[in-house]
Amino acid sequence: MKKGYLFIILIIMVTVLSACTEADTVSHNLSKSADSFDVQRRVVFFNGITDKYLLTVEGLCSINIDSKEEISVTCKTGDEKYKKHYLGLSDNVSYFVEQTDAKYEDPFHYKVLFRPESIIPDVELQTSK
Repeated sequence: MKKGYLFIILIIMVTVLSACTEADTVSHNLSKSADSFDVQRRVVFFNGITDKYLLTVEGLCSINIDSKEEISVTCKTGDEKYKKHYLGLSDNVSYFVEQTDAKYEDPFHYKVLFRPESIIPDVELQTSK
């Protein structure tokens, strides 16, 4: 009975792993790198009726689509310094995101992004006098 379950799990794993293409893996890795502020991007907001640029944001930026009417762009501006912009969208205002620098992403590379500040809380120590 256990061999049957093991065989079914093995078949499911092979099916899931074979469904990912190299392009899917590289795309995922690039998105993770961009969210870690490792990718230079240009975000351009434009009016679809007039074809005029309304706003351009450039730098090490992460994009978050908050809703159909709003996105946020967070950019790293220095060591542990960030700026976040909220931008509204409408039926005539849209945007596109361009990756301005090529980035090497190995489809076989395995990354774990460890953020100790999210696991270990800030502890404030007070010295007694």
